[in-house]
Amino acid sequence: MKIKTFVSLVGVMALTGLFCPKTAMAQKSFTLEDLNFGGKNYYKMTPERRYLTFWGDKVVRQEQNVCKIIDLNTGAEISLFTLDNINTWAGLPIHDQPKVRSLYYASFPFANKSIVAVSNGKSVYMVDFKAHKVVDTIELQLDVQARDYQYQTHATAYVQDNQLYVVDPLGAEHKLTEDGSADIVYGQSVHRDEFGINGGLFWSPKGNHLAFYRMDQSMVADYPLVDIPELNFTPEEYETKAAIAAPIKYPMAGEASHKVTVGVYDLNERKTIYLQTGDPTDRYFTNITWSPDENVIYMFELNRDQNDCYLTAYNAHTGKKIGNIYHETDTKFVEPTHPITFLPWNTNQFVMYSQKDGYNHLYLFEKDGKQLKQLTKGEWVVMDILGFNKTFKGIIYTSNECSPIQVNTWMVNVETGKRTLLDNGKGYHNARLSEDGNTLVDAFSEPTLPLEYTITKIAAHPKVIKYFTSPNPWQGYNVPEYSCGTVKAADGKTNLYYRMVKPIGFDPTKKYPTVVYVYGGPHAHNVDARWNYGSRGWETYMAQKGYLLFILDNRGSEHRGKAFEQATFRHLGQEEMKDQMEGVKFLLSLPYVDKDRIGVHGWSFGGFMTTSLMTNYPDVFKVGVAGGPVIDWKWYEVMYGERYMDTPQSNPEGYAQTSLLQKAKDLKGKLQIIIGLNDPVVVPQHAYSFLKACIATGTQPDFYVYPGEPHNMRGHQSVHLHERITQYFEDYLKPLKSNNEKSTQE
Repeated sequence: MKIKTFVSLVGVMALTGLFCPKTAMAQKSFTLEDLNFGGKNYYKMTPERRYLTFWGDKVVRQEQNVCKIIDLNTGAEISLFTLDNINTWAGLPIHDQPKVRSLYYASFPFANKSIVAVSNGKSVYMVDFKAHKVVDTIELQLDVQARDYQYQTHATAYVQDNQLYVVDPLGAEHKLTEDGSADIVYGQSVHRDEFGINGGLFWSPKGNHLAFYRMDQSMVADYPLVDIPELNFTPEEYETKAAIAAPIKYPMAGEASHKVTVGVYDLNERKTIYLQTGDPTDRYFTNITWSPDENVIYMFELNRDQNDCYLTAYNAHTGKKIGNIYHETDTKFVEPTHPITFLPWNTNQFVMYSQKDGYNHLYLFEKDGKQLKQLTKGEWVVMDILGFNKTFKGIIYTSNECSPIQVNTWMVNVETGKRTLLDNGKGYHNARLSEDGNTLVDAFSEPTLPLEYTITKIAAHPKVIKYFTSPNPWQGYNVPEYSCGTVKAADGKTNLYYRMVKPIGFDPTKKYPTVVYVYGGPHAHNVDARWNYGSRGWETYMAQKGYLLFILDNRGSEHRGKAFEQATFRHLGQEEMKDQMEGVKFLLSLPYVDKDRIGVHGWSFGGFMTTSLMTNYPDVFKVGVAGGPVIDWKWYEVMYGERYMDTPQSNPEGYAQTSLLQKAKDLKGKLQIIIGLNDPVVVPQHAYSFLKACIATGTQPDFYVYPGEPHNMRGHQSVHLHERITQYFEDYLKPLKSNNEKSTQE
């Protein structure tokens, strides 16, 4: 097995004594209140941030009480206005209108106007900060299920009490629907947020039309979730405050799914038409895009098997189908997650993402669907298009070309194909581009750099301003060693990246209990070139308690190409476990890893992996904590489940192989399963059925439930959750077998 290891500078400094005082007692210790995102001190212990937005190509810093424009020649900050200014100019408070309380979310919707949009929660105020007056007020409808505002026309679309409304530019309200209900859903996300969908309202570029989703889910079975209210009520109040049925529509693999159609409302004609897509049964419509002239709507259409994909064009005024302008198939699945994007300097051409050459890349097309060229190519993936630069005819995008664990910002010239790196080529970058494409704001970190901000003016010779570097918020604390490396996958050829966190005060002559943290599923990864290699706060907390943490991104996880991601098709968990066991082999080759004290923990897909590893390798993993675990994929949702597993009817062997119900009898170690009672993602049926199977076979898992919580614990309950996870390992993994063994470890 080939092993390649990269040790972070933080770790080197810790080992050499350059970073830490010689005496560990001089260092402060962390608590979960410091390290967990629900903790009381969490935000004090994260790198200091800057909130930045664009006003045209100008960069504005947003603070609670002031907005400042940044001089791009010097980096100096000049005040534009204060919170007191805004409230004074808006005449707030007035009547039932409270003051604006913060400028963190102030926005500048017009590049050439001195107008800032602010909100007090009841209204949006468009304030001219040079003229010192309000130029427009937008009343916010309360208790809405969805809302989208169109700045150019000042029109608003919203869903309230299941009905879709539009407020036109003159302020008149139009009710577009009458049949909205829990079964008929308008203007909201469909297909359970798969295929890149995160909303259901789509304004045309000039704001004259609104496209929207209509989802009929009357044929989808209800899943019986239950709300548990606060328990401080008297016996007389029981009937009104007892548990309340809160069913959700949940289409499971192989079962009936909902039907989606797309409506279009014309604000000028005041009429609604629907795209003539044909029978929507067992079809997915996603990534809706308007043509720049507002005459055509494009969207990707997939069959239920998700292996046959069309890009289809429709007349936006009549709803008639213009034609299928692009077609892509795959023996496993096609997964469009981005809309097409038209070039701002040539509205007859658009850019499209595709994995058809094995990696996610950008392609240039004529508007009729003729492919002109492939714009990016290589064994790396494009993550996102940030925007366009007209001067250089360039597309600004992010990719992992520099390294599979990095994200960097590039520009590709559409005419020549020349690529230009727009950052330092290191680390993990989160960049944003001004609308005109000339200014780039970049917030990034590196394994030894908590957070840094730069501002770049894109030019033949780009000018980069080093705007702000966050101080290390962990200075003075006892910090473990973080390292990153690769091991070979079970296929013997693919490099898999891992992160290791060694215990505080690490001594290579001792043996340590080790916890494998795992996710392992699609659309996620754990290891990247961010600060401390992306380590979670809980890992540091466990390292402080004397554990070694190991995290490996197996095949099936994201951003490594189609073959890497599709290796798990029709048998989820199997190749992933093989790869995780290659990581365990590596761990067992290390003299400081105690082979008798290896545990595993993960959530969601990671909970499925945790339970899989505990039951498939019961002699390796002694303790596990599985959060929100999938137990049998036939109970997971149609879109995700069938993409990776096909249907239970067409792949019975795969579903039988991956089901953990049959593995309940093989549990030997200590396994705790934790769920949120109101989980709408991995419904409680998974955990309950596994418990029932364990009872039938005589195995003894532990179980804990958070009433009222969804798939992940929210707020301070997350601290409680991680205290519980930690204590489980403290109780069952950390204790040593004998006094003799203990004496050799201390």
